[in-house]
Amino acid sequence: MQQGSQAVNQGRYGYYIGVFGVVLLLLWLGIYKFTPTEAGLIEPLVANHFAMSWLYDVMSVQMVSNLVGLSEILVAIAMIVGLKYRQVGYYAGIAGSIIFLSTLSFLFTTPDVWKVTDGVLIANFFLVKDILFLAISVSMVERNRPINAD
Repeated sequence: MQQGSQAVNQGRYGYYIGVFGVVLLLLWLGIYKFTPTEAGLIEPLVANHFAMSWLYDVMSVQMVSNLVGLSEILVAIAMIVGLKYRQVGYYAGIAGSIIFLSTLSFLFTTPDVWKVTDGVLIANFFLVKDILFLAISVSMVERNRPINAD
């Protein structure tokens, strides 16, 4: 048992730095989603997504962006709270994973995301970075998974 707790403690600082980075990004971009500029920037991503495009049938471009922004802000707050309360951390990690899996899916649903430049296949790198944020979110789920009494 002693060895297991030491292993968790050894990875503590990198984990906290990673969570802080994800929280910072979610708060920053979440707030930015309330601007008309960001609402316009995410419109082609959402409009071309098979699971999200319907949102524009029932809400305006700005309302959809506000909803996304609010979701990001709430998950960021939950991640901070989750550093102290395991159950909150577990669900915040799941919610963060959903956010970052959704943004990564834009790599496959949005036209013209992939391009060849100077003979190298590249994607919009602002989406690719979410692989790292997904890793931190999954890490939150793993670290805060409910412990079975069995």
